[in-house]
Amino acid sequence: MMNDFYDTPEERLGEAGVQEALGNSEPFLAFQEQLSRVARVDRPVLIIGERGTGKELAAARIHFLSQRWQEPFCALNCAALASTLIESELFGHEAGSFTGAAKKRQGRFESANGGTLFLDEIANIPMETQEKILRAVEYGSFERVGGSELITVDARIVGATNRNLGHMAEDGTFMRDLLDRLSFEVLFVPALRDRVEDIMYLANHFAARMASDLGWPQVPEFTDLAVDKLEQYVWPGNVRELKNVVERGVYRSDDAIISDDEIVFDPFISPYDQSDRRPSAKERPRENATDQLDNAPIEHERVHPDVPPPGSDLNDAVRALELKMLTDALDEAKYNQKKAAELLGLTYHQFRGLYRKYSDNLKD
Repeated sequence: MMNDFYDTPEERLGEAGVQEALGNSEPFLAFQEQLSRVARVDRPVLIIGERGTGKELAAARIHFLSQRWQEPFCALNCAALASTLIESELFGHEAGSFTGAAKKRQGRFESANGGTLFLDEIANIPMETQEKILRAVEYGSFERVGGSELITVDARIVGATNRNLGHMAEDGTFMRDLLDRLSFEVLFVPALRDRVEDIMYLANHFAARMASDLGWPQVPEFTDLAVDKLEQYVWPGNVRELKNVVERGVYRSDDAIISDDEIVFDPFISPYDQSDRRPSAKERPRENATDQLDNAPIEHERVHPDVPPPGSDLNDAVRALELKMLTDALDEAKYNQKKAAELLGLTYHQFRGLYRKYSDNLKD
């Protein structure tokens, strides 16, 4: 339970855990600057971002940096409720207003009075409830479900979604008037793949937290191969997925180092899965002498000249191929790094991470 009194908003930020938003990359710092700027303007805000990017953390930070920081911060995940229950959750209900409503209940708008109401997955709110939200935002008043008393509140609305509300408004699945009212400012949370520089910054933070939770005296370090594996992954689940992967890696490590073997992106792949297992020599069908001659490898010929011969070190081969592709792309792009990134199918920030990795091997 949080304290009732704070000397500064920063104290409340720390106790609420909102300082988990970490990073040094240009996209992250630009986002935080925009967030801090709008936090002090008492208007609705929309946060757009992929799953796992920390939209609720951003909303909480807006609240705790605002003039409302000593008042309630209330959150509602609109995707977690049936459409028939969202209105009751938001506005409350009177006793007997529907089956199961045994007594009067206060809604989230009333709970957030004076503070901030965060509506996560706002795109999931049905149209009829959107109309009531618009009235509450416009006039600061509403009626409980099954009631006639006009309730007056003062709550700042922060909405979040990973969907395109502009397209939904054009399709008629989201109210244009409500969208206009909520979008005083629209913040786009950068995906983790667009802030590669922050991956290890976050990974080390999560590793330290996990080691502390396990009671370990030291924080295990990532090997170079583990770092490469983390930085080259596309992270569809963003920071939330990174946190899970790192914590799993720490738990599976020997408490001194975290190798690339401990970095597991899909824990649902069974170690006993035999689908990709190649048959052993005993299981392979016997070939006659003619087949053996026909299938015998040619001593001085390989299928592809860039494929290393058997027995080569896999990591060295991968590095050599990456360096060759990077050099070829830079040559073709005449050292225009953004164009080279496009040729390789990478974002600019992913390309910069690859470029730094091989900077000592590249010409000026």
